[in-house]
Amino acid sequence: MANAARTGLFISFEGIDGSGKSTQVKLLAEKFPDAVITREPGGSPGAEEIRALLLTGDPDRWSAETEILLFTAARRDHLETTIQPALDAGRTVICDRFADSTRVYQGATRGDLRATVDVLHDAMIGREPDLTIIIDMDPAVALSRGLARGSGEDRFEDMGLAFQETLRHGFLALAKAHPNRCVLIDGNRDPAAVAAEISAHVADRTEPA
Repeated sequence: MANAARTGLFISFEGIDGSGKSTQVKLLAEKFPDAVITREPGGSPGAEEIRALLLTGDPDRWSAETEILLFTAARRDHLETTIQPALDAGRTVICDRFADSTRVYQGATRGDLRATVDVLHDAMIGREPDLTIIIDMDPAVALSRGLARGSGEDRFEDMGLAFQETLRHGFLALAKAHPNRCVLIDGNRDPAAVAAEISAHVADRTEPA
């Protein structure tokens, strides 16, 4: 029981490409100096290698089934190497994407594979974030932001606006399905206003009742 009591808070950020997640992760991290800031796919040496396979190259290089397996392998390594050790040490973990992205990107948009995603998640990952911040953004604006970055990891942005609109609806459905864990935030505002609302939700989870 003592070990459970010191477990840290696990916060994930979700949303379509270009929605401002990475900016908000950095702003929230300023309030948690001891937090572990990480991302998916990636967040550990092995997972970062898989990230390069997933986010670069021809958009059609992998089947949806292969993508699910690669994302799950990266997430397992990330959980074992980075996330769980930090949580066990009582540290806050702030993660730019987690399993919900796989559910939406591969489950909701690449065929009827949501059940496969969930089966793999239950078998190989077995945990959810304590709080998931879903930033909702106009897909056209978000897509222009994402492409403007020119990061070289534009595989999903290259799938176009219709794909981003489908993703948005997937995240909205996810927020509705998991209201105790997911908080929907309007990202079509000044970043400082978005950050203030996020901070208020996090405070609700961290401050004593």
